[in-house]
Amino acid sequence: MTVRYPRPLRPGDRIGVTSPSSGVPKELQGRLEVAIREVESRGYEVVVGRCMSGDDGHVSAPAADRAAELMAMLTDPRIRAVVPPWGGETAIDLLPLLDWDRLRAAEPTWLVGFSDLSTVMTPLTLLTGTATVHGNNLMDTPYRVPEGLLSWLDIVSAPAGHRFTQTPPGRYRATGFDDYRTHPDVREFTLDTPGRWTRLDGGGDGNGGGDVEAEGRLIGGCIEMLCNLAGTPYLDASAFARAASPQGLLVYVEAGGDDAFAICRNLHGMRLAGFFDTANAILVGRTSAPGTDSLTQHGAVLDALGSLGVPILADVECGHVPPYLPIVNGAYGRVVHTSDRSELTQTLD
Repeated sequence: MTVRYPRPLRPGDRIGVTSPSSGVPKELQGRLEVAIREVESRGYEVVVGRCMSGDDGHVSAPAADRAAELMAMLTDPRIRAVVPPWGGETAIDLLPLLDWDRLRAAEPTWLVGFSDLSTVMTPLTLLTGTATVHGNNLMDTPYRVPEGLLSWLDIVSAPAGHRFTQTPPGRYRATGFDDYRTHPDVREFTLDTPGRWTRLDGGGDGNGGGDVEAEGRLIGGCIEMLCNLAGTPYLDASAFARAASPQGLLVYVEAGGDDAFAICRNLHGMRLAGFFDTANAILVGRTSAPGTDSLTQHGAVLDALGSLGVPILADVECGHVPPYLPIVNGAYGRVVHTSDRSELTQTLD
């Protein structure tokens, strides 16, 4: 299998907006409009789908409608990228309704998002070889990108073969979220807490095991979503590695909100199903999810994955805690972490 990179976006191209999981309630329409204008300011035409309602339950529309609209956008040659307003909870109901053969045969289109979108994006890369972008969703797009990081818009407009390196800004948002109801046009992250990447394996003290330098094709997503696909054809990372990355993978995972016991169990299940079998290193997103009296989130990762014998880097900016470091599923990655430098280089190759 060859990784298929959608062609880079150019001014005038269309970007589709649909909600494969949760929609946007009326009181947050103002933020949606701000986000759409931000994309349009880059010179793109935005096409908003019908599956967008956030006032009638936890999903934007019945599963058949959401699947049909996503399929239509991903196979329409006039639409070059598809991005949701945000994630949700149950995009898993789309998987049996998508035409995977048709997606495999179609000219590839960028699919962007994170959280529940991992449920669709990661299988899309694993099953069809199409590169996808695990990064900020549409509602996050108006925020100014901190120095060292990129927006998903920067990535989808990059030429084939492009190589880009992202470095953590050294600060993150510890608690809370912006209130889009009262401040729909907010554009600055509140990065109020210093923080850097942490090496967990070798004792979990942040220094055990020494420097890290590892390479491989990138694949991963949100733990709470991907764990439900473990052991199914939708999450066969080993088959993907054999077909597209015999040199191994860089696997990244992140906890959205479940406590440490749940994350520990979920990661154990993913490990038993083989998701980490070909990992050369594991990147773990920074999380605000709670620990327990006896188990921290870092401890949960070590409990489940420490026996793999590969470097484990935690507190990477690839999760639910701002800011966001977009990762391209399928791109060739190289991660470096030392006492004074952390970086992830991705090549669209």
